[in-house]
Amino acid sequence: MPHFDAKGEANHLFTDAGIPTTFLLTSFYWDNLIYFGMEPKPGQDGKLYITLPMDDQPLPGIGAEDIGKCAYGIFKAGSEYVGKTVGIAGAHLTGAQMATALTQALGKEVGYQTVSPDVYRGFGFPGAEDLGNMFQIKRDFNAQFCGPRSLDVSRALNPSLMNFDQWLAKYKDQMPLDA
Repeated sequence: MPHFDAKGEANHLFTDAGIPTTFLLTSFYWDNLIYFGMEPKPGQDGKLYITLPMDDQPLPGIGAEDIGKCAYGIFKAGSEYVGKTVGIAGAHLTGAQMATALTQALGKEVGYQTVSPDVYRGFGFPGAEDLGNMFQIKRDFNAQFCGPRSLDVSRALNPSLMNFDQWLAKYKDQMPLDA
């Protein structure tokens, strides 16, 4: 996965240089539902669906603006987090839970379709292969992926941290819905 590999290589540059560093583990950006084509889309039955290769595993997610606010919380803490890895998330939700929240926020029924990572990689949009690989790791190693992304730590760093419902209330009107 190029975007995970690049982050790992960059991390080594800091540690090898002896630079005091805190590593920040982010989560799925809910903003992908606005800007990167992952918004609910109409199925053959006319109903809206989100499609992820996550089966029933939770996916840590966060609003992009909260990533910066959590990073600011790390800076404000001084040396407390130097040499540590900090994972952040606004919620850990299954695809079905995301669909329920989207239904409530949008006032339109949204379902959840799970597909295999292979099917997702074959969708053919730019980055589909990389994202299929990413979701497969998040699904297959879910405890290892979710575990370090503590909601309590995230909220301590950013007391105004949004959960998914709060994020949807703020940004739902920006989703490019086809139905």
